[in-house]
Amino acid sequence: MYKKIVVPVDCGALDKGEKILRKAAQLLDAGGEIILMTVIEDMPGYITIELPVNAIEDAIKDGKAKLVELKEKTGIAARVELRTGAPAREILAAANEHGADLILVASHVPDLGNYLIGATADRVVRHAKCSVLVDR
Repeated sequence: MYKKIVVPVDCGALDKGEKILRKAAQLLDAGGEIILMTVIEDMPGYITIELPVNAIEDAIKDGKAKLVELKEKTGIAARVELRTGAPAREILAAANEHGADLILVASHVPDLGNYLIGATADRVVRHAKCSVLVDR
């Protein structure tokens, strides 16, 4: 069905990540590619000044390790990618750069500001140039 699927995973919710990675594998065409990614959010300078020097580097290493572990656990072939920045913006950028025809994103419990789906999923749905599947 799809040739290139971007699967953004929140490393704090790996159970949802596993679920959407398995769903992506079912939707992938033979010879297609899954880009399994996570985004480490940038922090304002007034916060980073209070963090240990290697806190962000550690978060990046931890995120990549969790994605590799998830990939190995499921046995699903995927390209692992880690980005830093605003999650929705980086997910959309990855989809554009890779020429994705589907973004498969999990929705978290929304707050009042985003009642139907979570904030990141909401932004991805509104701004994506390809199809988006939101998994609850």
